[in-house]
Amino acid sequence: MLDLDATDIPLYGHQPERFFHGYYDGYCYLPLYIFAGDQLLCARLRAANQDAAAGAVEEVSRIVTQVRRRWPKTRIVLRADSGFCREELMAWCERNHVGYAFGLARNQRLSKIIGAQMRQARLLHQTTGKAARVFTEFTYRTRKSWSRARRVVAKAEYLDKGENPRFVVTSLTPEQWAARQLYEKFYCARGEMENRIKEQMCLFADRLSTGEMKGNQLRLYFSALAYTLTEALRRLGLNGTAWAEAQVDTIRLKLFKIGAVVRVSARRILLQLNSAYPWRDIFAHAYHALRC
Repeated sequence: MLDLDATDIPLYGHQPERFFHGYYDGYCYLPLYIFAGDQLLCARLRAANQDAAAGAVEEVSRIVTQVRRRWPKTRIVLRADSGFCREELMAWCERNHVGYAFGLARNQRLSKIIGAQMRQARLLHQTTGKAARVFTEFTYRTRKSWSRARRVVAKAEYLDKGENPRFVVTSLTPEQWAARQLYEKFYCARGEMENRIKEQMCLFADRLSTGEMKGNQLRLYFSALAYTLTEALRRLGLNGTAWAEAQVDTIRLKLFKIGAVVRVSARRILLQLNSAYPWRDIFAHAYHALRC
């Protein structure tokens, strides 16, 4: 499972290729991130004056090629929000036998198609006083931008504040994922990726203040490498502890950023840690786990 997303990194100076982004209401960069679970596979810095999916085909092609070279029988599926629902990316997936599930921005045609389901959801809400969801699916094709018809799963939801429809376009079949399960269990799980992106900022991925774009990309790589190492420590060294699922910022502040006395002699370097350190057992567990 490859999760794709873009995020904003605010700019406060006159960095190269700075651009005002209306959605984020400020000057920013718009890097592309790709994760496989907790594993960071891509951190591509981009200016904000382009589509959220810019460069996605190139990066996905590189990653899929590497994965298949090592695990040729592995099935690969992309998951992303409506910013990546683009003909170029979907067509590439279909040509290369890669599955996908992308959010689809609603429009008048889509809203009209699920009109009956939305009325049903409204009646359920009025009857129960609770949020009501009705799921359906249909074949859909845009008038110009799509090259073919595709399966769309729709959630007709009615809340106290009114209608809340959502749409997902996918190459996955009904036999693989029924409509409700595809949306609730499969697509919505992509929200966990947003936590992984937040962890990049805990490792200073937003410190992009050099005078060259390539210098800022290098800084982004440093943060990505720091995350990769910390994630490996969490997975290999902290498994079975209270910090097995801790945020990387917790690990950085409580496990890395601790005081010690360093004594250097001709034969060795001695680190003396405070015996009152409150997480000494977790520190020792990680140390022994990594040595093994």
